[in-house]
Amino acid sequence: MKRTGRDVTADFQDKKTSEPHPAAGHKGKTSKDTEPEVNPEILPEVEEQAGQDSYDRTDEEAKEAARVVDQELSDIKDRYMRLLAEYDNFRRRTQREREGLYTDAVADVTKEWLLVMDNVERAIVFAGAAQQEKTDTVSEGMAMIYKQASEVLSKLGVEEIPSDIGTPFDPNLHAAVAHIEDDSLGEQCIAQIFLKGYRKGDRVIRHSLVQVAN
Repeated sequence: MKRTGRDVTADFQDKKTSEPHPAAGHKGKTSKDTEPEVNPEILPEVEEQAGQDSYDRTDEEAKEAARVVDQELSDIKDRYMRLLAEYDNFRRRTQREREGLYTDAVADVTKEWLLVMDNVERAIVFAGAAQQEKTDTVSEGMAMIYKQASEVLSKLGVEEIPSDIGTPFDPNLHAAVAHIEDDSLGEQCIAQIFLKGYRKGDRVIRHSLVQVAN
């Protein structure tokens, strides 16, 4: 049977309608079709591992922060103890210096008083050797002055250095200006006192001038 042009055209249209267009098939795909599939069974393990890593990091950061704080506290405590020790040393040094200044001041005043004491004592000795009737009043007055001067030195904390005859010679307290042989006295004993010595505490204001036997 002979096909006409109309039959060929109808067949072409039917074929065109039945075949899908290539662009239509490409347009039908979505982003979900291109994403990789994830196994739902491994999701909890992944989440648990992520949470554990986050906890470990937080714990390490907390430990590091605690270590830093402990180190800072240790440094502050060390500085405080050093400062306390320095202050204590400063306080003690200042106390010693203050006491030393007072002792020096007393010593300077005492040196001036000692000259007066020496002259008063000589006057008393001279008055006792002179005529009794003429010197009684003078001797009593000088004795009163000497006593008053001695009380002033005592109030200042100044005391006479023991230098009795027969007592051992002490180079820290006595100054030997003469030497004598005397069998009645022991070796290195004081035989005579020329000038009394005085001291305040451990500080010698003036050494006793003495004569040493043997």
